[in-house]
Order: sequence, then C-alpha cells, then structure tokens
Amino acid sequence: MSSDVLNIAELREHLMEKATVDDDFRTELLADPKAAIKAELGIDIPEGFEIKVHEEAADTGHLVLPPSAAQE
Repeated sequence: MSSDVLNIAELREHLMEKATVDDDFRTELLADPKAAIKAELGIDIPEGFEIKVHEEAADTGHLVLPPSAAQE
C-alpha cells in the first residue's frame, strides 16, 4: 500500500481493517506500533512521537480527545 496519497483517517482505517483480519499483524501492532506501521506502510514514526494502540473489549470503549487548547 502506498501512503503517498492517503490522509491520516485513511491510514488509520487501513491499519484497523488489517488488524481485524490479520491476527499476527494485530499482535505486532499492539506490541510495537512503530515497527508494525513501518513494516506495513513504510512510514517512519519520528523519535519522540508516541503511538499507542488500545484493544477494545466488549464491555469497554475508548474515546480519544484532541490536545486541549492549553497544550498548544
């Protein structure tokens, strides 16, 4: 997959879809997101930028908020 023309939402969607059908990729993405993204998309995540992957359960959901205005 070429990431040259994909936006962040499309990249997220691709990663989530692959992790849904490929258990090995899901395990790698949970264990080492930067390495999994590099292997899948060829994208280097810069040092100092963290990627956190969370796995939802049937009884738990996650809400991701953007940075607050106070952090900018």
